Order: sequence, then C-alpha cells, then structure tokens
Amino acid sequence: MPRDMLRISPAVTIPEEELIERFVRASGPGGQNVNKVSTAVELRFDAGSSPSLPEPVRERLLARRDRRIGVDGVIVISAQRFRTQERNREDARARLAAMIEAVLTPPKPRIATRPTRASQERRIEAKKGRAQIKRGRGARWNGDA
Repeated sequence: MPRDMLRISPAVTIPEEELIERFVRASGPGGQNVNKVSTAVELRFDAGSSPSLPEPVRERLLARRDRRIGVDGVIVISAQRFRTQERNREDARARLAAMIEAVLTPPKPRIATRPTRASQERRIEAKKGRAQIKRGRGARWNGDA
C-alpha cells in the first residue's frame, strides 16, 4: 500500500493531504518516558468536505451517532494504545478505515411482515394468563380471599 494513501476499499481511498496528524503526550502509566515523548496520535479527517468520499457514504458516516464525529463533520480519532508513534499512527488509521468501511454498504431495508393469526392468539392467551396471575395476587393481599 502506498504511504500517501489510506485505502478503505478498492473504490475508496483517502489521500494523505486530507489527514491531519498531531502528536501529543499520552496519559496513563509509562514511567519517565510518558513525560518526555509525544507518542499519542490525534488523527483528524474532515469527512464533511472531503472529495474522496462518495456522497452516500459521507451521508451515512455523518449520520452515525458517534462522539468522535464533530458537528462540523470532522472525525477525531485519538490513539495512545502503544508506546511508539508509528504503532499509534497505524492504529489511528486502521480505526478510521474501519469506521468508514462500516458505512460503505447501505443497510438492507427492513421488509415489513405481519404476525400470523396463531402468533396473535398465543400473545393474547399469554396476556390473559399474566392478567389472571396478577388478579390472583391482589385478592390475597386485599383480604378478599
């Protein structure tokens, strides 16, 4: 895979120019190293105005309820799982690719079906049975029995 592209699928690739990386210090354990080296990666991708994404894919991506997607359509992914910048860069890019890959195929439309008469009757019988049980409970505690 060429270094200047992030390949999502054979049809969708994101050029390097559209990805903005910032290296920051990671939080959490790591000894003295954690205070000196900026190994965590913050990857930003402006999905709202990216020419690389087909319009239907962009719409499905921005419609997701995901805290990593801002109101302006910018996706921010933080990676600090590993101790090296390179591994964290790969991790952030893989997570961005997985996020976009999840919305590449449109969801299958739901086909509405009707319940069968037998299933409706079973449901009504079950409701009547539960009602009978609950009626029996009330009589015991109200002093009626």
